Amino acid sequence: MKIKVDSPHGTIWLRLAAVYFVAGVWLGIYMGASGDHSLYPVHAHLNLLGWVSMALFGILFRKFPAMGASPLAQAQFWLYNLGLPVLMLAVAAIHRGHRAMEPLAGAASIVLGIAVLLFAINVFRNAGN
Repeated sequence: MKIKVDSPHGTIWLRLAAVYFVAGVWLGIYMGASGDHSLYPVHAHLNLLGWVSMALFGILFRKFPAMGASPLAQAQFWLYNLGLPVLMLAVAAIHRGHRAMEPLAGAASIVLGIAVLLFAINVFRNAGN
């Protein structure tokens, strides 16, 4: 059975990366224009965890189709894409003074951490296959 090099799983990661890139850049523009830089941690995380990490996931899933075909990829996808927006909203709320959101940010961080662990396992098992 031949696996497609252009994995649909890789494509979805690249598209989501582009969405996070736009969001990160526009948040940066807003902060610069308003002079309010209180959301700089959200800006940084949108760009690093959204744009950069997701783009790298997409590139690797396209380069190593066995990674995208792995059940680990499906679990990683859903955990990452449920955890990241929750984390971004919680971090934004915290930096706007809503300290009660810290447990939610912690829980979302754990979800993202699990997703990243699944990705790392997938790399060791399937990259190069």
